[in-house]
Amino acid sequence: MRLVVALIGLALVAGCGDDDEQAAAPTPSGGSLAELTVTVDKDGDGGAAAKTADVSCEAAGDSQACAALDAMKADTFEATPSDVACTQQYGGPETATVKGTLRGKTIDASFSRTNGCEISRWNAAKDLLGAAG
Repeated sequence: MRLVVALIGLALVAGCGDDDEQAAAPTPSGGSLAELTVTVDKDGDGGAAAKTADVSCEAAGDSQACAALDAMKADTFEATPSDVACTQQYGGPETATVKGTLRGKTIDASFSRTNGCEISRWNAAKDLLGAAG
């Protein structure tokens, strides 16, 4: 009986952990990692034209942007929920959009640097956003 209790206790401990990180989903078999259009406007609504880059990846090793995409969590492209408190700091006028597909999933994301939450999202995607200059 004690052996059974000990085994159950070990199984419970082995199942516990601090793995809150979302692992990147594998690339679908036969499909590309990403087909995205990245647009970055360094001065927001200012006078300078936005820069656009197409990022096409079959595998993570195709480019720095592809490697960044392969390592990104899915929630990087999700908007900050409206019920989340964000620090009221301004990170700059930059705006960006990312549209297309990643691992077969449709992406239509907007980025800015208008508060702490948005700055954090921008920083999580900076290697991809850098593809557009």
